[in-house]
Amino acid sequence: MEALTIGQLAKRAGVGVETIRFYEREGLLAEPERRRSGYRQYTPEVVRRVRFIRHAKELGFALKEIQELLELRVDPVSTCADVRQHARAKIADIEGRIVALERMKAALERLARSCRGRGPTSECPILEVLDREEDADARRRARL
Repeated sequence: MEALTIGQLAKRAGVGVETIRFYEREGLLAEPERRRSGYRQYTPEVVRRVRFIRHAKELGFALKEIQELLELRVDPVSTCADVRQHARAKIADIEGRIVALERMKAALERLARSCRGRGPTSECPILEVLDREEDADARRRARL
């Protein structure tokens, strides 16, 4: 069986060495065996797992969600319907974020239109609105 160093694993999986270490700390990758020299020793199958994690992250899944997907992958009673449910939940989450981003964009566009782009920053309507928002947040927190 071919053993890979952490650098070789990272290169084959298309991530950085620190990413591999991070996934280990987060429990997404099992702690690998070590050589007598202390170097980590990975099996080629770990490349597939890291690529899976990377692709899931690219689709917006959080590490906890990725862990759940990895568990479904090896659970003998899980079905494709279980995986689809996770995908649909992620779609709903993304759609909610898109709505929130569209609101932010519209608010920023209104602010940008309100600014002539001339004069000192002490008279900038964008900064004035942001200051007011901060004041409103502080009042809200004080009431809690």
